[in-house]
Amino acid sequence: MLDLLRDPPALTAHIIRVLQERNSLEHVFPKGISGSAATSAVLLLLGQHCQKNGLSPEPCLVLNKRSTKVRQPGDLCFPGGRIAPRLDSYLARLLSLPFFPLGRWPHWSDWCDVRRPESRRLALLFAAGIRESLEEMCLNPLGVKFLGPMPSQSLVMFPRVIYPMAGWITRQRCFLPNWEVEKIVRISLRDLLNPDYYACYRLYFGTFYANGQKGTTQDLPCFLHKKQEEKEILWGATYGIVMVFLELVFGFRPPDIGSLPVVYGSLDENYLTGSR
Repeated sequence: MLDLLRDPPALTAHIIRVLQERNSLEHVFPKGISGSAATSAVLLLLGQHCQKNGLSPEPCLVLNKRSTKVRQPGDLCFPGGRIAPRLDSYLARLLSLPFFPLGRWPHWSDWCDVRRPESRRLALLFAAGIRESLEEMCLNPLGVKFLGPMPSQSLVMFPRVIYPMAGWITRQRCFLPNWEVEKIVRISLRDLLNPDYYACYRLYFGTFYANGQKGTTQDLPCFLHKKQEEKEILWGATYGIVMVFLELVFGFRPPDIGSLPVVYGSLDENYLTGSR
């Protein structure tokens, strides 16, 4: 599987096939999600952006680091957000045209023929993710190759269900974060597939209430990203979605949390509100 990291066309073809096989086994998008305030769409973005030791660029995950002006400041996350029904409906139609991201997806016509109601929900969610990504990081919508929908994930701290859409950034190398984003973080897929980069994140909740209790600690799995002066911790819902992706595409599972080294962190009441 690691050989795929040296062949981006083979990697993207493999991802498209794996996600389509998984999605063919069940209904992915239930009725009512387009009008639910609990629905969020995000883009799991990949691209050939990471370069190590002067070698050729390698595939990586492209993430946003949340700014102090939004809630959950400092967390790594995927670009995305809630659906804007009217605007995203128009954008969904555009993205479905030939030569546009959904229109170029090899399974789009099959979804439209066999799973028409779900294809409309898929297009709406993808449009929401594209629109939010354009706002947050100036992602070029026409420079994204759609790879397929991922399994949804429910949040613990908020009443939210996240619907991730996998995409490959074909050409764009520079991004312009808005006020919601502190910076863009690129994590090599090769590093994500290395068990040595995983740890147990021991979080102290301080004045923040976790499960109705104050001043508690909780152990959570995490990934440690280190690049020169850049040090980040990938954890929470974003970590969970990434782990689902790695297992589906590469058959990778992180080490058991009980065997991992411990790193420490803390949250307070500003985590839910930000400083804005």
